[in-house]
Amino acid sequence: MADVDVRAAGAAAEDIPPDTRGPTAPLPATIFGLGIASLAAVLGGTALIQLIHAIAGGPLTPACLAEGLKHYVPPKSVLGNGTGIQGAEGVCHIVTGLRSGASSIFLWLGIVLGLIAAVVGFAIRKRQDTIRKRENAIAGAVLGIEAIVLAAFLLWFRGTDTIFIFVRNFLNFTLLMHGDALRGFLTGIKNTILLALVGEIGGIIVGLSLALFTLSSRKVVRAPARVYINFFRGTPLIWQLSFFYFLLSLGLGLRVGAFATAFIVFSLNTGAYAAEVFRAGIQSIERGQMEAARGLGFSYLQAMRYAIIPQAIRRVIPPLLNEFVILIKDTALVYVLGLLASQYDLYTNAANGYSESFNATFFVGAAIGYLIITLPMIRLVNYVESRLRSGLVGINVGQAG
Repeated sequence: MADVDVRAAGAAAEDIPPDTRGPTAPLPATIFGLGIASLAAVLGGTALIQLIHAIAGGPLTPACLAEGLKHYVPPKSVLGNGTGIQGAEGVCHIVTGLRSGASSIFLWLGIVLGLIAAVVGFAIRKRQDTIRKRENAIAGAVLGIEAIVLAAFLLWFRGTDTIFIFVRNFLNFTLLMHGDALRGFLTGIKNTILLALVGEIGGIIVGLSLALFTLSSRKVVRAPARVYINFFRGTPLIWQLSFFYFLLSLGLGLRVGAFATAFIVFSLNTGAYAAEVFRAGIQSIERGQMEAARGLGFSYLQAMRYAIIPQAIRRVIPPLLNEFVILIKDTALVYVLGLLASQYDLYTNAANGYSESFNATFFVGAAIGYLIITLPMIRLVNYVESRLRSGLVGINVGQAG
C-alpha cells in the first residue's frame, strides 16, 4: 500500500506544472537544439542543394529528356513559334536536386534527429522542475515532429511521377526572369502599393468624417453615416468595383478610367471600416477628457479637434495599419476592371502571364510579391502595437468580409 501511495504521489507531482520560469539544463537545451537542427537539415539542406544545382547548371539529364523537357530554341521571326520549353533546364535542376543523394542525406538526417527530439522531449517534459526546461523539451519535440512530417512529404513527393508536372507548372521561375515578365512583376508591385496607399489615405479621411457623424447626438446626422457604413461593409468589394465603374462611366457619363475608379472605390470602402475604428478609438477616451475640454470653454468640435482626436489617433494607428495590410491584398480585385498593361497590379499581371503561357508560376510569383509587401507591414503593425500597448485601451472592431 505504501508503494502504491508513493507511485501515486510521484505521478501527481509530475502532473503539477512548475511554478517558476527558472534556468534551463543541458538535456532540455540539447533536445531543443536537436529540434532546431532537424528542421534546419530538412529546410536548409534542401535549399542548399537547390542553390548548388542552380549555380552549377548543366545540360538536361536523360530522366528530364524522357519526361519531355527539351531545350528552348526561340523563333527565328516575330511570327514564328519557338521549339522546346522555356526554363527546361531550371525545371530539370530542381527535380534533380530533390532526387539527389545529398538531398536524401539531409532529409533522413532530419528525420533521425527529429525522431530523437520528439521521443526524448515528450518523455522527460513532465519531470522538469522549471518552466524553461519544460518549454525547451516540448519545443524541441514539436520542431522534431515538424521536421519528420516535412521530410516524409518530400521523400514521398520526389518519388512520384507528377513531380515534373508540378515543378514545370508551378516552379518554372525562368518565365519570370525575362525582360517583359520582370518589368511586369515590378510594375505590379508598384501599382499594388499605389492602389492600397491612395485607398488607405482616402479611407482615413472619409472614415474620420463618418466617425464624427456617427457620434452625433442627433439621429438625423447619425442615420446617413450608419447607412453608408452598413452599405459598404455589407456588400462585396468586387461588386462595389463593378457597380461604381459602370455607374460612373455609363450611368453618369463620366470619363473616369478603371484605375481612377479603383482609387475611389477603395477609399469609400476603407472609409466604412476606418469609421468604425475611429468611432471605437474616440469612445475609448475617458469621458472626463471631453468634460474637461468643455469646462475650459471649448466647443464640441474644438474639444474633438484639440483634446479627443489627438489621443484617439494613437489608439487607432495599429488597427488602421492592419486595414492597410488587408487593403493590399484586396487590390487584387481590380482584375474585374479593364486595366491598361501599365496599370496592372500583381494579380492582374499574374493572370495575364498565365493566359499567355498557361503556366501557374506567375501566380506563385504574385504570391511572393504580396509577401514582399505585406510581411514588413505585418512586422510594423506588431511593432507599433507593442510600443503603444502600455496604458492604452484595446480596440476590438469586428470586420465583415
